[in-house]
Amino acid sequence: MTPSPERSTPAPHQGRGARPHPLSPPRQERSDLALPGTPALRQQPSSNPPPRQGRGELRAAEDHHPQPGAVPAPARRTPVPPLLLLAHGSRDPRHAATVEALADAVRALAPRLPVTTAYLDHCAPRIAQVAPRLTGAIAVPLLLNRAFHAKHDIPAALRAAGSSIPVADVLGPSPLLLAALDRRLAETGLDVADPAVRARTGVVLAAAGSSDPAANATTRAVAAEWRRTRGWAAVTTAYASATTPTVPDALAELRTVPAVRTTAVAPYLLAPGLLPDRIATAATTAAADHLAPVLGAAPELARLLLTRHTEAAAATDTTAARTA
Repeated sequence: MTPSPERSTPAPHQGRGARPHPLSPPRQERSDLALPGTPALRQQPSSNPPPRQGRGELRAAEDHHPQPGAVPAPARRTPVPPLLLLAHGSRDPRHAATVEALADAVRALAPRLPVTTAYLDHCAPRIAQVAPRLTGAIAVPLLLNRAFHAKHDIPAALRAAGSSIPVADVLGPSPLLLAALDRRLAETGLDVADPAVRARTGVVLAAAGSSDPAANATTRAVAAEWRRTRGWAAVTTAYASATTPTVPDALAELRTVPAVRTTAVAPYLLAPGLLPDRIATAATTAAADHLAPVLGAAPELARLLLTRHTEAAAATDTTAARTA
């Protein structure tokens, strides 16, 4: 239940906000939080001798060193397609700053990969200004769900720009997004690495909201997976627009769960702006114990963008091979 207007409620613990993090190469990256369902990515160097070569590997070595008199085949190198990061855009300058910080994080992970940003609306450069000159690029939408922007706006903007570059899948759902949510909640002071803390904490996964029922169903599935893999006392969804429940209603629902002793609100949003501010105001008014910042330029998001780029590039290569 929301407090009466006369009663003052303490502000929830808030995280540090979306800021770029120093990133190391993907093989070195690991989560700071030892959580169930989060894969450990650090690899230890092996002291074992290299494996013996099989016939195929020996044949490859022979092909690399042709016999005398043989005409060597010309060396072929497949260029890495540039990454075009497509964001929605906002009048709020914090949005573009976060997108650019995320692009920098991707560049830090893959220094030789060209990364360019473009926006659907409000910010520059627009898609029409960038896409036509990146004929060999892969477009990666900075979107969490496959809703209207992914299904209609981005394809329409690329068509209007005369661009036929392939478009990668949206970011969610992904275990890396759950790891990023963990990171942001930890920044509020919540000990998310402690199973006992998770077992008494109820979390509101607060998303933008969509008129597309399938997109909202995907958000609910993310909430269910987050609870299942982490052992939260409860995880429910709330929305800042387009549909219900609201953040106060979701917090009230959590407080009816007997196991819940602490409440937290985790925005399932990528960058600051109008809707994240609406969620933050509602969480504070409804006296949530913890309020996380948006996902922002979390290292997990940078890795996820590279994953989507790699998947789309591989699919493009497969399609090209079939039609060759």
